[in-house]
Amino acid sequence: MADPRSKTFLSDWLRENMPTREEMARNRWLAPIAHRFLSPELWRFTRRSVPRGVALGLFTAFIIPVGQIFLAAFLALPVRANVPLAALTTFITNPFTVPFWLYAANQVGAFVLRMDPASMEVLRHLATLNDWSVAFEAASVAGVTILGFIILAFGSAAIGYFVSGFIWRVMVGRKRQRQLRRLEAALDRRLRDQGDA
Repeated sequence: MADPRSKTFLSDWLRENMPTREEMARNRWLAPIAHRFLSPELWRFTRRSVPRGVALGLFTAFIIPVGQIFLAAFLALPVRANVPLAALTTFITNPFTVPFWLYAANQVGAFVLRMDPASMEVLRHLATLNDWSVAFEAASVAGVTILGFIILAFGSAAIGYFVSGFIWRVMVGRKRQRQLRRLEAALDRRLRDQGDA
């Protein structure tokens, strides 16, 4: 059962489904810095730590193909980002979504580079003279895709930071309004009861 005192539904869900501080601290890959994971400020959901955690998780999800959770958790320490959110948002790139992100990164990289078709034909012609056409094609596709992943890493981190910060403020604002309405209703009932007496 979720704690009724928590600020948002999201924090309730994360608290129930994310690994605890102690579980992450016992991980053998994080053992050298495990003592730092026990710092409560890295596990609190605040208006500063939430956007930092989301941005960090998105950045590491796109910047490296493996070990994103550990990199996100490690990088969360110096910037005081929320560790559970940083780890959770790395799952945007997973074995099921990798084909989509490969295609998207390739398209983004190709859009940014926008090489002139004539110059591309010259490069292809030079590559075929030495029978390097397959290697040239593979290198060009890989280079364009890597550039796309770098752009996606920085772009998604920036967008994630601002969007999560906005959503956090809206959710906390709504919770405060509900609390104020409950307090006003309780005060009205008390005043009516005093007036009737």
